[in-house]
Amino acid sequence: MILPIIAYGDPILRKITTTIDAGYPNLEKLITNMKETMYNASGVGLAAPQIGKAIRLFLIDASPFAEDEAISEEDRAVLKNFNKVFINAQILEEEGETWAFNEGCLSIPDVREDVFRQPKITIEYQDEDFMKHTETLEGLAARVFQHEYDHIEGILFTDKLSTLKKRIIKKKLENISKGKITADYRMRFPNLKKGK
Repeated sequence: MILPIIAYGDPILRKITTTIDAGYPNLEKLITNMKETMYNASGVGLAAPQIGKAIRLFLIDASPFAEDEAISEEDRAVLKNFNKVFINAQILEEEGETWAFNEGCLSIPDVREDVFRQPKITIEYQDEDFMKHTETLEGLAARVFQHEYDHIEGILFTDKLSTLKKRIIKKKLENISKGKITADYRMRFPNLKKGK
């Protein structure tokens, strides 16, 4: 089932999420619905807060990046198979000099900005079978992970922009929170709830 994606301005996007265990109700169905929702919106990642759940769960399918000739052959090879579910993820270490890459977010349609992130991270997470993994990610794989990880920490990519950039996009963000935008996928806007 394709779920509506929560738009910028909804308080759930600012919540630090809670860990879950194998007993979380209907987890398999939730993951299936999140995948359908992400693919329907042409996204490469989707975090649970973006569909209204304040839990430490996100998924990534970065394979569309593997088609991009502008990125390195090494990055493309990794991204081609970078399709995973991340539960209770933690970043253990971040390394290297920060680098900029143009990011966007399904919760913030039509806003794209350069964000600086570190190029190498060591992570720990559980997969959908609650098997624990520790991995090191580099380049775009690390970046996509960091973007989705921020969601479960209540952080949006716009928080990482300079004061000037924030001022420039302020009106766009206000319009998103008021539902004054058009997206190619279902969205739920915080200021359009019944009774408001």
